[in-house]
Amino acid sequence: MALAFDEYGRPFIIIKEQEQKNRLRGLDAQKANISAGKAVARILRTSLGPKGMDKMLQSPDGDVTITNDGATILEQMDVDNQIAKLMVELSRSQDYEIGDGTTGVVVMAGALLEQAERLLERGIHPIRIAEGYEMASRIAVEHLEHISQKFEFSLTSIESLVQVCMTTLSSKIVNRCKRSLAEIAVKAVLAIADLERKDVNLDLIKVEGKVGGKLEDTELINGIIVDKDMSHPQMPKRIENAKIAILTCPFEPPKPKTKHKVDIDTVEKFQTLRLQEQKYFDDMVQKCKDVGATLVICQWGFDDEANHLLMHRNLPAVRWVGGVELELIAIATGGRIVPRFQELTPEKLGKAGLVREKSFGTTKERMLYIEQCANSRAVTIFIRGGNKMMIEETKRSLHDALCVARNLIRNNSIVYGGGSAEISSSIAVETAADRFPGVEQYAIRSFADALDAIPMALAENSGLPPIDTLTAVKSQQIKENNPYCGIDCNDVGTNDMREQNVFETLIGKQQQILLATQVVKMILKIDDVITPNEF
Repeated sequence: MALAFDEYGRPFIIIKEQEQKNRLRGLDAQKANISAGKAVARILRTSLGPKGMDKMLQSPDGDVTITNDGATILEQMDVDNQIAKLMVELSRSQDYEIGDGTTGVVVMAGALLEQAERLLERGIHPIRIAEGYEMASRIAVEHLEHISQKFEFSLTSIESLVQVCMTTLSSKIVNRCKRSLAEIAVKAVLAIADLERKDVNLDLIKVEGKVGGKLEDTELINGIIVDKDMSHPQMPKRIENAKIAILTCPFEPPKPKTKHKVDIDTVEKFQTLRLQEQKYFDDMVQKCKDVGATLVICQWGFDDEANHLLMHRNLPAVRWVGGVELELIAIATGGRIVPRFQELTPEKLGKAGLVREKSFGTTKERMLYIEQCANSRAVTIFIRGGNKMMIEETKRSLHDALCVARNLIRNNSIVYGGGSAEISSSIAVETAADRFPGVEQYAIRSFADALDAIPMALAENSGLPPIDTLTAVKSQQIKENNPYCGIDCNDVGTNDMREQNVFETLIGKQQQILLATQVVKMILKIDDVITPNEF
């Protein structure tokens, strides 16, 4: 881009390869951007809430994903428009920070953009709208703090945590066994949580899935599952009080680094070579036996000879175990990962109360369970399901539930779900708008209207008349001064979300409002878009 002046001294811009580019300016640019943002929000709007629909996405490779997790849908969608990409980033940042509420945050941003479009048509300057939104978001966040409730939980009474996780799972495909899955998620998080520091390292929770069985067979294992079996079919399938050697060196004779060729022209030479190899293996197996190992877990493979020897020396072994799994096994059993046989010492062995191989169904599907570990800070959630897509979607749903449980340990404030928090904030923002004399009050009122979009979408997705339902709940909230009335999506017969046990985390809701407002402000400030032409 370059700046030039005409004969009257007025500046004008020269754009490189101008004829090959499109340029949108002023109101046109803003409207184009807003419509792109609204298009993305419209896609996600139908998958909000317990009765929300799922989306089916097919990747260029032909892999099919079925999900209603906002972040996953946008992640898998092929988006070209830059503003639509901002919406994808928005749901991703909500996913990273909170883990839940990824659909809601995009719907919220879409509603704010829709309201902004009306204000722009009235001739209000975009910056004034952005400032009004900023003020309104602050009012809404403070109001959420005001209506939130703290709830206490301990390692013995986990009911309240389970209730919040059930709210998250009720909008997913797994909602028929949300109770058991929520309990599994909470127990898994509490098993690894550091309650004094209020910190949870979700890397210690491994989520494994196996096709076959039904969703109700999903279980929480206090230990690690490895999708491997013993390297020899005759090795023992159950080892109690196992001492585990975790190796990253192969059970193979050392190979020279250079290219080499061995000429064997007599039987004696061949025998010598074979005996030499056997001695290598013998020494390796003996080293493991000497330090007292009763199970070897190795990152690499070993050939049949080594396998045969291990079998004869009664040293069960597992091969080809991945690096991440090795680390988790080391954390769980309190062992050290040993890179060379020479470094094996008894202190470096991991300890587990029980190592067993379990087979599934009639096929040869087998997995290794390492349980009753010395350090039970690593746990595994083992999911069963009818097909691969079901398992993948359950993994995503459980991720949301785990994140919610983690957020509650960090900050145990909750607000009520079902759109009640949004309706209450909307009323608060509407009331506060009267205090602002400038043009901003239009934007603040629009923000209040946009907050109603989430309960409206919930009502719409539940098959209720959206406007009637929303106005009824809103008037009930104002009349009874009760911020806990929401949309009765499941047709329980009561609007009070306390009775329905529909909770959401306070930080999740606040983050939704703040992130959506930030992205909308960013989109409103763009007034000039230069795009290359399609060839």
